[in-house]
Amino acid sequence: MLIFVLGIAGAAALLIYAVRMVRTGVERAFSVQLRRWLRASAGNRVLAALTGAGVGFSLQSATAVAILSAGFVAAGSITPSVALAILLGADVGSALVVQVLTLRPGWLAPLLLMVGVLVFMRSGAKPARQVGRIVIGLALIFVALDMIAEATGPLRESAGLAAAMRYLEADLVTAFAIGALFAWAVHSSVAAVLLCMTLAGQGLMPVGTAMAMILGANLGGSFIAVALTLGAEIAARRVVWANLLMRGGGAVAALAAAILLAPDWGWLGTTVERQAINLHLAFNLAVAVLGLPFVSPLLRAMEVALPALTAEAGPLARSSALDPAAQAVPGRALVCAAREVLHMGEAVETMLRPALRLYSDWDDATARSILDTEAGLDRMHFETKRYLAGLDGRAMSDEEVRRSAELVDIAANLEAAGDGVAKVILGLARRMQAESLTFSPQGLRDLVDFHDRVLVNAQAALNVQMTQDPDAARALVAEKERVRDAEQALQRAHLDRLRQGNPDSFATSNIHQETLRALKQINTAFTMVAYPILTESGDLLASRLADSGEADAAR
Repeated sequence: MLIFVLGIAGAAALLIYAVRMVRTGVERAFSVQLRRWLRASAGNRVLAALTGAGVGFSLQSATAVAILSAGFVAAGSITPSVALAILLGADVGSALVVQVLTLRPGWLAPLLLMVGVLVFMRSGAKPARQVGRIVIGLALIFVALDMIAEATGPLRESAGLAAAMRYLEADLVTAFAIGALFAWAVHSSVAAVLLCMTLAGQGLMPVGTAMAMILGANLGGSFIAVALTLGAEIAARRVVWANLLMRGGGAVAALAAAILLAPDWGWLGTTVERQAINLHLAFNLAVAVLGLPFVSPLLRAMEVALPALTAEAGPLARSSALDPAAQAVPGRALVCAAREVLHMGEAVETMLRPALRLYSDWDDATARSILDTEAGLDRMHFETKRYLAGLDGRAMSDEEVRRSAELVDIAANLEAAGDGVAKVILGLARRMQAESLTFSPQGLRDLVDFHDRVLVNAQAALNVQMTQDPDAARALVAEKERVRDAEQALQRAHLDRLRQGNPDSFATSNIHQETLRALKQINTAFTMVAYPILTESGDLLASRLADSGEADAAR
């Protein structure tokens, strides 16, 4: 029994890990392109749904698309109705993933493993290494599914399992709840559906039970994005709650219909396995097709159900993390200072998110909020320096002295990034509004793409600051070089438009170029949080980022 349980648990764990491995590889290699596609679909809901399906299929996760779309809504890049259409399409895309993963010959897994490992080990470039990671992840998904099938084989003759399945077949609500809880627990409806499909294919689960659990997985999967965006802006939360009502509510309605009507599932396929995965796709297609016409009315209803709180606390409405009582113990004081510096980074990221929107849609309230946050950022910077200067150097170890100096440097860089947003970008946006200027369509797209790239790096820097993870720090510094190259390419593209005589490009030339430079400097300021980590780990050489072999030798 112990060997059996270990076999099932290990196979399920490998399946969950492999699905996430593929998603991580796609995000790291193609996040910029995927985000650009999502923003480009803002003009049409049907196009938005199709784009969402493509991105959801690529990421193997509707949840990841929901998080991206919520961020775009918060930044004003897309409207809530477009975001909801994208989410409906992403649900279809993640259902298509299951269809593709079931169509595999027996030789495919070892071939993918061989190719994936070869690409990953032989390539030094980030995109190619991530392609290798994706291929390895796909192979491991196939291996995990085969392991589940092999481990569950002896259960076909189990009287206990047969009794449990008879109970679940008679109590589809419990089966539905199990499917929802499992999808929620593993944070992946794709993994939950694949596991259920494999068990059904082994003859261990009746068709009714499999259908109920798959519908439950759709409910559980739609809850994940809701939980992950609880701290997001109200407009973004309305979108994911609306998707929960459509997908989760549709799953409950479908379960009720299945209980009342007891349909014949034979039209979905000749085997229980095929019926299960076809139901998953048919359900999400139905939700998307039936839901798209009601996107706007549902969001209006969500505005009533989730109203904006006028008294909602602002980004700086918090007590300082700089506890004076902790200064007598340098270790505790440094933790307090690190928390305050992290909040400085969060404040800059909050300022940066809506800043570019002001170029084309000036809003006095947003501008005041940015300026107020910048004033608070200056206060935090000053108080952090004074707090760290008040530590007793004689009671500090060399490591604590070094860490104190690092926090001072990081705080200074973040304060400079805040100045870049509040003084440079906001000033340029105010000039655009005062002179009634507009960017050329391509120039605006370039700036939006570059702003989004810097915003992603800012969020990654906050993650590095919290986790102190050398691998994440190394990826952040490597991305700094790519941002520099991207800025230079965009400057050259702008000059090409000037040579072509574009009048909008001439009128906004200085603003366009200064915005690119400001965003690059903000990106550099955030990236600086990684340098102390890489210096300590041996990943950072005197003048450049060490390659993999040098870093391994240093470690």
